[in-house]
Amino acid sequence: MALPVNPLRGNADMAYPALLDRRGRLALLFSLFCALPASAQDNRVVPAEITARPIVDFRIGSTETRFGDLEFVGGLELRSKNNDFGGLSAFRYLDSGKAFLGITDTGFWYAGEMQRDAKGLPVSVTDFRLAPIQSADGTAVEGKSNSDAEGMAVSGKTVTVTFERVHRIAEYDLDLKNFASRPKELPLPVPRNELRNNRGFETIAYAPASSSLKGARVAVTEKSINKAGDIFAAVLEGPQKGLFYVKRLDSFDISDGDFLPNGDLLLLERRFSLSSGITLRIRRIAAADIKPGATVDGPAIFAADMRYQIDNMEGLDVWQANDGSTRISLMSDDNNSILQRNLYLEFRLAE
Repeated sequence: MALPVNPLRGNADMAYPALLDRRGRLALLFSLFCALPASAQDNRVVPAEITARPIVDFRIGSTETRFGDLEFVGGLELRSKNNDFGGLSAFRYLDSGKAFLGITDTGFWYAGEMQRDAKGLPVSVTDFRLAPIQSADGTAVEGKSNSDAEGMAVSGKTVTVTFERVHRIAEYDLDLKNFASRPKELPLPVPRNELRNNRGFETIAYAPASSSLKGARVAVTEKSINKAGDIFAAVLEGPQKGLFYVKRLDSFDISDGDFLPNGDLLLLERRFSLSSGITLRIRRIAAADIKPGATVDGPAIFAADMRYQIDNMEGLDVWQANDGSTRISLMSDDNNSILQRNLYLEFRLAE
């Protein structure tokens, strides 16, 4: 029987992880959760040429476009010869689907522009550049423990970044030219002893100003859990400031999130096993449910597994297209592994 294409490699000769030999499965497991250390860094902004291969069909071998509450718009597989390209852990558009900013879990900013065809489909990436995230003394952050940036949100000229391992949340000035802003650390909203190693703050997002959260930032951990087994989260400011919890279901961990225009929170979740590979879903949390002391839950509006063009999806961004539609963009983290891919996926919310 012919084996389906493995989305992790994009190679028609490669079977799913469940069918790899033992060595291959162990290598994949290691690559998913143990990103390579950052390369030697200085403070230069370095351009990188990006090669983009279009992804036309989201489900392998199928032309269907509707998946749960989302409609697939298009996607790209991104590659570069630059050794520091990879580990893309957060992604945000700065406008309606063109200029973007992101961070890597190896301690870099990245930025560029998405190019689109006449139909508005993503076709290539231009003006891509990388620059090391600065530490308080103006030098590049160094070492995996210090440079593991995971979540990012942008509001006006302020960029908020979350780091795990050495747990912290920091503000930076938006600087798309020199990327030279130094961090201003914020108080941790969750007790430090409750933050698990390599399972800390994975998500930071600004709620809409018109919502019950009044524009507050919300931070959610990947898998720092309370005694009930639910995930620590917090509203950082405003009338609902305080701790809350996200119901942990089916062994999924949280990898990113962002708010819809009506104030509901979308959470990107993933699960990995040697037998089935990667599974991901997006859960929708009602805005009114987010309040101090609450344990929130919500329906899955989207799900995908290895039958689809996915990888280790770590970034999620919600934005408004020029046609008025709400778009959800996903970005994957290849962990600098030859077994994985850097994918950009774009969907339209079906209202």
